[in-house]
Amino acid sequence: MTDEPLDLDKHRGMAAQKATDLRRVLADVESNARELRDRQAHLENQLLSVPAASWPEAAAKARYVLGLYVADLSVEDTRHRDLVAAILDDFARLACDV
Repeated sequence: MTDEPLDLDKHRGMAAQKATDLRRVLADVESNARELRDRQAHLENQLLSVPAASWPEAAAKARYVLGLYVADLSVEDTRHRDLVAAILDDFARLACDV
């Protein structure tokens, strides 16, 4: 008997190894997605609870919401994508004037 752990993956067939790898990757993806949702909820709670103290802060909040909106747009919806891009350009241009 040895104190070294036995690598069971080496004793499985290729199909079993691929299934195990897939389960591990899926578990990582689910964990990362859950963490992202938690962080997003925390950010949104902060955005809701603290009013903007300046126009740049208000624009930052608007950029976040517009980013969520654009993420849900279909690829074919170029008109709304262009509109959001124009608004973001306006924010950037007007921020230089502040």
